[in-house]
Amino acid sequence: MKKLFQTLRNIWSIEELRNKITFTLLLIFIYSFGSHIVLPGIDPNELDKLSRANPKNGILGLLDSFVGGSFSRASIFALGIMPYISASIFMQLVTILVPQMAKIQKEGESGRKKINQWTRYLAVIVTAFQAAAYIGYLKSTYGAAILQSFSGYFWVSTVIILTVGTLFVMWLGEKITDKGLGNGTSIIIMVGILSRLPQAFIQEWSTRTTRGAGGLLIMLIEIVFLIAIIMGLIMLIQGTRRVPVSYAKQIVGNRQIGGARNFLPLKVNASGVMPIIFAQAILFLPTVFTGFKNEGWARYFTDHKHGAYMLIYSTCVIAFTFLYTALIFNPKQMADDLKRNNGFIPGVKPGQPTADYIGTIMDRITLPGAILLALVGILPGFAELMGITQGFSTFYGGTSLLIMVGVILDTLQQIETQLLMRQYDGLMSSGRVQGRQTVAATQAYKTD
Repeated sequence: MKKLFQTLRNIWSIEELRNKITFTLLLIFIYSFGSHIVLPGIDPNELDKLSRANPKNGILGLLDSFVGGSFSRASIFALGIMPYISASIFMQLVTILVPQMAKIQKEGESGRKKINQWTRYLAVIVTAFQAAAYIGYLKSTYGAAILQSFSGYFWVSTVIILTVGTLFVMWLGEKITDKGLGNGTSIIIMVGILSRLPQAFIQEWSTRTTRGAGGLLIMLIEIVFLIAIIMGLIMLIQGTRRVPVSYAKQIVGNRQIGGARNFLPLKVNASGVMPIIFAQAILFLPTVFTGFKNEGWARYFTDHKHGAYMLIYSTCVIAFTFLYTALIFNPKQMADDLKRNNGFIPGVKPGQPTADYIGTIMDRITLPGAILLALVGILPGFAELMGITQGFSTFYGGTSLLIMVGVILDTLQQIETQLLMRQYDGLMSSGRVQGRQTVAATQAYKTD
């Protein structure tokens, strides 16, 4: 306990880190406050009654957890940041399939700025389209909560407000990334997920306690399994394949430089949480055409207990894992950096053979990583089939748990980096905290 208080004191004593934490918490508070502001023209009391009578299941429940309940509350942030994520997915696919776009992306900072700007424009279009579908969902499910005196203006005002709300959430995410602590988009999603955890736990607890002593034992077993899944996720996120690297000896003046033996860490899950977010966003798009209804063919994209949903979801996760890994991992550049710094992999020629060797290893470890990631994605469906309540089952895997674990590890890793830079002890005495960004930082250090 003394070590914990000392670590907190060290964190707060660093002005830069203190300002980042304060700024992030302030923007999180603004987002949480806005998520409770109901759209104009809706009676909040009537909406609450109808919402209790129509609980969210399947993908609608998951979407509601992403936005911290804003979807069911008909908040101005009801669509959250998901339209922006959908637009980002589309733009990343375009940069791969269209040579002209790939050329723009390779122009450096100016090219990235152009693509980011086009992504924002596309996000506006996607948000407006999803807002129109959301209005149809509100009228069909919560029509009694819409004030008749405002019905003539409801469609126009709601589309504008939801679009502006999503753009504001995008801005909050970018500001957290620039001046705060961690990735703003992931933190906003994590805040929405964590805000639903207490309610889901209380609901599960109430369900189990009504069964007496046997229910309490089942609840204890559920918690043990949840802890085991979290530990497995941490291993998946931090798992690496270490490739041995040697550096040639050089004599500079009277000093010998190089000759050291290091390791190049290649992550089993190099893409982090993004493939599972992308897959969820892709499965979310078809529900727009059905007005967010879980009927007919839409069940294959909304009911996470359905076998077809699990198959489609797993396929999307595996495909996006390979796609996103190919986007962020460049074995050719890594081989060139090793060659420039007189580094080599024992038994492998420098240059293109090294790039091929690293690429082959990455492909081999990405496949089991992608399969495990897909398994994590469909665990909530199995949990609900085992009798766990729908709200609590979302924390047994899937996007919710992976985002929470990944974002928390990233944030802790950034805090520890700030501490170590200023000669303080790290957060753990047994070793460094490794987030999803650790490998990139390590590789940059090795090749500088």
